[in-house]
Amino acid sequence: MLPELTDLDHFRSLLAQAPAADPAAQAAAAERNGHLTKPPGALARLEELAIWYGGWRGTGRPSIEKPQVIIFAGNHGVTAQGVSAFPAEVTAQMVINFEHGGAAINQLAKLAGARMDVQALDLDRPTGDFTKGVAMEDADLLAALQAGWGSVDPNADLLVVGEMGIGNTTPAAALACVLFGGEAADWTGRGTGVDDAGLANKTRVVAEGVSLHQGAIKDGVDALGCLGGREIAAMAGAIAAARMLRIPVILDGFICCAAAACLAQSSDGALDHCVAGHQSAEGAHPVLLAKLGKEPLLSLGLRLGEGSGAALAIQILKGAVACHSGMATFAEAGVTDG
Repeated sequence: MLPELTDLDHFRSLLAQAPAADPAAQAAAAERNGHLTKPPGALARLEELAIWYGGWRGTGRPSIEKPQVIIFAGNHGVTAQGVSAFPAEVTAQMVINFEHGGAAINQLAKLAGARMDVQALDLDRPTGDFTKGVAMEDADLLAALQAGWGSVDPNADLLVVGEMGIGNTTPAAALACVLFGGEAADWTGRGTGVDDAGLANKTRVVAEGVSLHQGAIKDGVDALGCLGGREIAAMAGAIAAARMLRIPVILDGFICCAAAACLAQSSDGALDHCVAGHQSAEGAHPVLLAKLGKEPLLSLGLRLGEGSGAALAIQILKGAVACHSGMATFAEAGVTDG
């Protein structure tokens, strides 16, 4: 049972005390991998994934039975600056679509055998316009972190978090910029498809937000409050909760990775239980993945969000674990080990 988050410093302290993978289980998984009926290293990264997964699940012969997909939705005050090609009303409309099973993520979660949950976070109360003030005061940030923290099923054995929030590539770009440096243009992309004038405007907004707040930002938690969004903070809270429960996480696209970056910049090793599901078409995503030290499992040019790329990547991880745990060893198969 996870503790209730009492304040932001409590969240920081829990991040710092988060458990590591089980070294004995990781060693047992590696030992088994060395005796499977295949040439050494023939399954390449699938072998690494299975060993990594077994270490976090505490077993040398793991399985994936109960994956969970959680979609968080939030609205952003900064959309008033014209940063998106779609109106904010679409967020609530898409939440209804998720609930009725009509979105891409519904199909991919079902295909993966994953439980899917949707949480809409105060859609009628957008975050503040971060070019004029903070996006979230401490109480709102804590509530958003707690929403994610409390949404993870302790019985899940794999987690994907996704998002829906019109305009949310703008706060994601601002977060990446303030955490890793560079110019606003380095991190700002077209999102849902703004034209050249829209991209210039969006870049201006990111630059203004970063300039206004960077002096007050000491870590990723501060960054979330100043520049983030409720759904972005909730994703961070869920990823952190999964770490406490030793549930491996598959990260989705640029926005999800921006949320994860806030954890990484608050506590060393905070993303050791995470792999990157895919590299999206958002221009800065490969750079952000490199900053996080994550090599994507897939690169299909996806740019939908919703956790869709990560949900698709569940199949890759399931394949890795199935081969690792289901294959016979040389001794079991009666095959001569070369």
